[in-house]
Amino acid sequence: MSIAKVTEIIVESEKSFEDAVVQGVKRANKTLDQVKAAWVKEQQAVIENGDVVGFRVVLKVTFLLKD
Repeated sequence: MSIAKVTEIIVESEKSFEDAVVQGVKRANKTLDQVKAAWVKEQQAVIENGDVVGFRVVLKVTFLLKD
């Protein structure tokens, strides 16, 4: 039997929402074992002086707990 846990992380990228997701999953894998899924809960554009300068996502990352 496997038991999973979900944690929420916030990631920002200067490139795109997709890049924020990819970077978030890469970072989660450094700390969490057996990352199995990431769900984009929220997206936000970061605005400065009327220009989009960043892309932020709130991810719910699912990983398996050790036996």
